[in-house]
Amino acid sequence: MFAARLEDFQAAAARIAGDAARTPLLPAGITATGREIRLKAENLQPLGSFKIRAGANAVAMLGESLKGAVATASAGNFAQGLALAARRRKLQLTVHAPDNAARVKLEAAVKLGARIVEHPFADWWRILSTRQTGADDGAFIHPVAEVGVMLGNGTIGLELAADWPELDTVVVPYGGGGLISGIALALRALGRKVRIVACEIETAAALSAAFAAKEPVRIERKPSFVDGIGSSFVLPEMWPLVSRLVDDVVVVSLSEAEAAVKTLAVKHHLVAEGAGAVAYAAAHSDRCGGKHVAAVISGGNIDPGILGAILARN
Repeated sequence: MFAARLEDFQAAAARIAGDAARTPLLPAGITATGREIRLKAENLQPLGSFKIRAGANAVAMLGESLKGAVATASAGNFAQGLALAARRRKLQLTVHAPDNAARVKLEAAVKLGARIVEHPFADWWRILSTRQTGADDGAFIHPVAEVGVMLGNGTIGLELAADWPELDTVVVPYGGGGLISGIALALRALGRKVRIVACEIETAAALSAAFAAKEPVRIERKPSFVDGIGSSFVLPEMWPLVSRLVDDVVVVSLSEAEAAVKTLAVKHHLVAEGAGAVAYAAAHSDRCGGKHVAAVISGGNIDPGILGAILARN
């Protein structure tokens, strides 16, 4: 089972200093129940997602062993983060993507030099689960279950702890588990007793189902505008770690997610994609708990048409 020391996360922070920004922790008010909420604005990262932390650290750790080419499986944000890191290091990147991935994210990766290979979702999930792409396209960097990825993601935990000593709860969007695990492990390495709350969208709440069953179970995944998180199954290799680190799961409805996208844009002047908005909605939910709560706004790469439609609705 993956474990890391504080110095491992500190080394990751040093490695990615030239690639990723140290994002702000923005005040978002106090709820009627007295819960103070702040927003970790990872949507303000270069390329609009926390994934630059993971991609840059994973590539830097592998170094010379990459031999000119890398591959990954991604629905978009990790593809962009890894593409930028690969381009800066003159590496060719092949991205295996599900055919329902957001066009805006894949197009951004292509502009950064990535080659995109699309697959039906079930075939893409097989690649994600097995790390076998069926082609000789370079060293495979897993977007979730990779030590370098989790260490890179964990740098968010270091920043949260430094910026808010009173922090008692962190709400993190749950996709594959790499983000929430990295943050939780970094906070533990610092000796911080902080509740770790995962959040999911109701149309693809595989982690919630796994917690209820006490093991990963397959669910029906329904596509929605929240495309950065959610799957039909919790990755088995992540389950032992996630089940140990995560204290609770909050499932958000599509209407709550849409309302959060709009509130973040209108009230807080932040453009957030569905996954980041889910964290905002979960942090405001009575199901969240906590007194000093940070919501990780994981990304801002929402399709402009979808954003416009949400903002236009009453």
